[in-house]
Amino acid sequence: MKKTIEIQSGWLSNARRVISSNYNQRPEGAVVRLIVLHNISLPPAFTAQDFEPSAFDHIFSNSLYVEDFFQNKLDSTLHPYFEIIKDMKVSAHLLIARSGEVIQFVSFDERAWHAGRSCYLGVAECNDYSIGIELEGADDVPFSEAQYTALAEIIPLIQQAYPETLNHLAGHSDIAPGRKTDPGIYLNWMRIRSSLR
Repeated sequence: MKKTIEIQSGWLSNARRVISSNYNQRPEGAVVRLIVLHNISLPPAFTAQDFEPSAFDHIFSNSLYVEDFFQNKLDSTLHPYFEIIKDMKVSAHLLIARSGEVIQFVSFDERAWHAGRSCYLGVAECNDYSIGIELEGADDVPFSEAQYTALAEIIPLIQQAYPETLNHLAGHSDIAPGRKTDPGIYLNWMRIRSSLR
């Protein structure tokens, strides 16, 4: 029998929990009403092969570096790009690895630091009222079947727990146009929206 997945006190029951300190309380009266999809890869990836373990001798999983980054533990000596981002304080609520594994860093009830300067339907500062989901990937790399399966499972749960998010799903590029390009050209929005019906 398949285990029931649910959201309890802002935490997804089937997600591996990796706590980030990069969050704060949502503003008083803020209602969660938007889901934002991103992509992330560390080091930056440009092809599907960049996600293979053999891409760098010291890489076993691209997502492990993302976990370290969201916990302010990224070793800046391992890659030149890490030196550039070493002082950034960033997080998301969820990371969906290419394997389909779901990692949660911040409670949905708290304000994760994923969107930066942003605006949705005329309301600025999307971090205040959104849930950020990072997909392990890059702008020019198709996402995995396992990631689409995870999204189809997770988004309805978020919409049920936070009903104001229904029909409010956007990409980082939608809320920060000109500044951000993720989740990129290969995210199949039609497939995602069809899976939510």
